Amino acid sequence: MQRQMQEKQADLETQEFEASVGGGVVRVVVSGRKEIKSVEIKPEVVDPDDIETLQDLVMAAVNEALRIADETVTRELEEITGGMGIPNGLF
Repeated sequence: MQRQMQEKQADLETQEFEASVGGGVVRVVVSGRKEIKSVEIKPEVVDPDDIETLQDLVMAAVNEALRIADETVTRELEEITGGMGIPNGLF
């Protein structure tokens, strides 16, 4: 089982997870290693008089992409462990 988990974790680390917010005006892609791979911002959302909204959108997209990555990793590793409840950091 340990070998299976290591192989699955290595596979998951190479996957990419995407989230977009604001109707798609901000899109973020993260890796299974929780590294930001890309950030796309549509020009129409860039308003020099309202930087706070853009910051909020970027933060929301990053957090959502990381949440998707976490949920996917947990779900896929639980398939191997049979839901034994092993904490995420121990994989």
